[in-house]
Amino acid sequence: MTPIDGLPPGPSMPVALQTLAMRTRQRPFFERARRRYGSMLTVRVHGLGPTVVVSEPELIKQTFKADPTVLHAGTASPLRELLGPNSLLGIDEAQHMEQRKLLLAPFKGQRMREYETMIAEIARADIERWPEDAEFGAARPMQRITLRAILRALFGAEGARLSTLEELIPRWTQLGARVALATELRKDLGPWSPWAKFKELRRQVDTILDELIAIAKGAPDLASRVDVLAMMAQAHHEDGTPMSNAEMRDELVTMLIAGHETTAHSLSWALERLRRHPQILRRLVQEVDEGGKALREATIREVLRSRPVVSFAGRYARKPFELGEYRLPVDTRILLAAILTHYDPKLFPHPERFDPDRFLDVVPDTYSWIPFGGGIRRCIGASFAQMEMDVVLRVLLEAVELLPTDEPDERSAFHGVVWAPAKGARIAVRRRVRERTRSLSPVLAGSAG
Repeated sequence: MTPIDGLPPGPSMPVALQTLAMRTRQRPFFERARRRYGSMLTVRVHGLGPTVVVSEPELIKQTFKADPTVLHAGTASPLRELLGPNSLLGIDEAQHMEQRKLLLAPFKGQRMREYETMIAEIARADIERWPEDAEFGAARPMQRITLRAILRALFGAEGARLSTLEELIPRWTQLGARVALATELRKDLGPWSPWAKFKELRRQVDTILDELIAIAKGAPDLASRVDVLAMMAQAHHEDGTPMSNAEMRDELVTMLIAGHETTAHSLSWALERLRRHPQILRRLVQEVDEGGKALREATIREVLRSRPVVSFAGRYARKPFELGEYRLPVDTRILLAAILTHYDPKLFPHPERFDPDRFLDVVPDTYSWIPFGGGIRRCIGASFAQMEMDVVLRVLLEAVELLPTDEPDERSAFHGVVWAPAKGARIAVRRRVRERTRSLSPVLAGSAG
């Protein structure tokens, strides 16, 4: 059958209204559009240009497996200008594949196992400071834990420079969220403008990264270190040249942001969901006490399905691209919609129901469950993120009792690039009895029995 040249139909609302709907009521907007126009439709949103939204797994597969010279994901990404021209999220084709190979090693095998102990220590230290029987937002502590974890995994050390990064990165990320999709804010209008502040914070971050790179290159134990910076300091391109400081800085910043912010929001959603599903919570506590993890892993997959913090994986047509019944023109943006695919009842029965059992000892389908994107651009930190979520939840379930609530579900709030619990994932905890006993002195512990 001869493909149709052009774009599929879609909502006819003005661009301003479609943009507002996408940023405030995203899933209802796209669900209505899918019911009317099907699993491949066109939306028109400020700053994106002609945009085709796809939610059918077969079409998602076709897009993920497309020739990387036909569909780009980096050079047209709104994040390229924020993260730098060498960021893995902002490059394509041969450069992307070479850089990806260099960066995959720290997220495999023994290195991952060594990160687990470090993450558990970080989570345990933070959880010990949490108040009891008083409601507070989980988002902040989750951000602290994931930021410290990724900083340790990236740089493999503590110290004044890393403490400074812990102070700078949240401020830089918050500003980045404001300017990510609002291209009109990317103008330097003086030192108090958002873009000027953003660039100044990035300059401060780069200064510290250059110092850390120099220290790593001169470290006598460089070859035995397991952190990402040590690996980069020893890496060479295919032509034998080492990675430049600019390349290392852009990649480190990308992993800092992608490996910290998204995981923190996913953990916040996990706690928001579990407070409202006490039966699942009880099963998880029993499992962790017995040393198991199958239900916990299934719960993580279900959180990532039901509350994807990134709604879409994006591609950009550099040449005409046949997709479904259409031949999409050059400059078409394609959004692969986790926000729709994850809620398709044909793929996930009763999708509104939070049901970890759907993933119990089940590997999700590659083109139906896409919280980390897919194809040659699947997030290189996907395994790290799931491992980190698993470790943090295990430590939390061991240490505290998460108190249930009958409050309504928290809405999703858009933070420029990601979606997070609107109220910051309000939780309340109580120390578990066995944790209280562990903290007592031997004499008191004996008398308590």
